[in-house]
Amino acid sequence: MKKLLLTAALVGGVAATMSAQQLAVTKPGFFDNMSIGLNGGVTTPLNHGAFFGDMRGLVGLQIQKQITPAFGVGVEGNWGINTSSWYGYGPKSSTAFDSQYVGVYGAVNLFNLFAPYQAGQRVFDIEAVGGAGWGHYFKNEPTADHNYFGTKVGLNFNFHPSERVTIALKPSVSWDMSDAGVEYSSAAYNANKGQFNLQAGVSVALGNGFNYVRPYDQAEVDALNAQINAMRGDLVLAGNALAQAAADNQALANELQACKDRKPEVVTKSTKTDQLSTVRYVNFDLGRYNITASQMPNVAAVASYLKNHPKATVVIKGYASQDGPVDVNIRLANQRAESVKTTLINKYGIPASRIQAEGQGIGHMFEEESWNRVAICTLDEPATSTTTTTVTK
Repeated sequence: MKKLLLTAALVGGVAATMSAQQLAVTKPGFFDNMSIGLNGGVTTPLNHGAFFGDMRGLVGLQIQKQITPAFGVGVEGNWGINTSSWYGYGPKSSTAFDSQYVGVYGAVNLFNLFAPYQAGQRVFDIEAVGGAGWGHYFKNEPTADHNYFGTKVGLNFNFHPSERVTIALKPSVSWDMSDAGVEYSSAAYNANKGQFNLQAGVSVALGNGFNYVRPYDQAEVDALNAQINAMRGDLVLAGNALAQAAADNQALANELQACKDRKPEVVTKSTKTDQLSTVRYVNFDLGRYNITASQMPNVAAVASYLKNHPKATVVIKGYASQDGPVDVNIRLANQRAESVKTTLINKYGIPASRIQAEGQGIGHMFEEESWNRVAICTLDEPATSTTTTTVTK
């Protein structure tokens, strides 16, 4: 008996461990994963009796609680229908029942234990059941009723027409553990004191069932946390860029208002240009080729110059610092030059024919390494003769 109980406990522990990693109940209540059922069938002695001749009716009631999808516990009661009064032999009962059994049991779902669990209700599964409890035989006086310690094992063949209804076929064997001839003093498995039971049952599930969840993956959680932290950093940078853009806009608005308030002044200016060459710098963040808000005024200055000098062209040379792999830096240098060119074309409408963009790889122009992450824009205009220009200030 002790070995039987230890084995049942071990199987139950393994079932709980295997299925607890995949399932959970959201805010479990008292009735979650619980069912109540009615059973009916027949019982007959294993030995020393006619299998069919001594067969009588058996009715029962059970309440079961699933701890995990593979392991459940429950209480049950079974009552043998009194047929002793039909015959002229054997002890007779004065009640509608001649025997009863009330006990606890553990149930192991073999499908959920050995096969991968799938979310949703299975159509069919098999449970192995084992339990122990109190038994009682009803007898007329002067023969005393007989109480005994009983055990029971069996299989449940479960069919699930819906998520809440289960129809089962339940063959089982139960034993009166009192050893015959020793005045019910020592427990023993004796075929002469065993009963074969065959019942059909219907049970209804109460409350909520199990919910399928993905197993916890620390590596995936760490990766998601890293992405969240990176997005937080980008959000801070975007906030800083937005604040800088707002400050630049306010400065431009102030300057525009000052220009509107200033009285016109006509100035005649004579200039002589043989060769005009102007340089502008567009700096970039480490590993990036997108133009930040703080650098857009430099690109705007290049665009303004090209618009004011229709014959001028610009040569854009992109550079990268020595940080990181060489092949990545070479690609970044080219992308930075192309980024400035694309902005001049798309944002300011400068013709592509007036722009030449090329990557120069790793730059060594400046001692401060971060300054080498730059696109250098060189503006050129053909030589002109002496001119006299009248401008309004």
